[in-house]
Amino acid sequence: MQSHPNPEFNPSVTAHRDRGLQKVLERLIGTMERDALVIQTTNRLRETLQVDRVVLYYFYYQWQGQVTFEALSSEEFSILGSTGPDDCFNDEYAAMYLAGRVRAIPDIESEAIATCHRDFLRQLQVRANLVVPVLTPKGLWGLLVAHHCQAPRQWLSSDIELMQTEAQVLAAAPCIRES
Repeated sequence: MQSHPNPEFNPSVTAHRDRGLQKVLERLIGTMERDALVIQTTNRLRETLQVDRVVLYYFYYQWQGQVTFEALSSEEFSILGSTGPDDCFNDEYAAMYLAGRVRAIPDIESEAIATCHRDFLRQLQVRANLVVPVLTPKGLWGLLVAHHCQAPRQWLSSDIELMQTEAQVLAAAPCIRES
């Protein structure tokens, strides 16, 4: 009688499967930690700044991205899943944000910005815009963005500093830095 080893009881097969499951579990935990951190951050910023919307615009490929998280004063301001205007966000803009550029626009109607950028912001119901990069050792991970939709807003240095601090906290978190 010939015996066929059952892979279920083969220690090397079991160990390999366990390592694979461990990797999946670690990735899932990291994703959950990242999501919780971003949700807490965007909610805290929206409340503190008293704006209509705070979003995280995540870059998933060479300056291609979308809004993956948002905190809202009202559901009418939701832009979850929105992608930026491809024509407007190019290598030049990316290089500026990679260098740490912060962009505070008190009124999109009177600011000297590209027409495609103004039109895009109008579509999103934005009147005032504050953008801070989330920079990790791997590069530009995303943009943390505050939108005031109902009227112009003069951004204070404390608003900008708070956004920068929160972007740095996000960038330093292992669940983001290593993603």
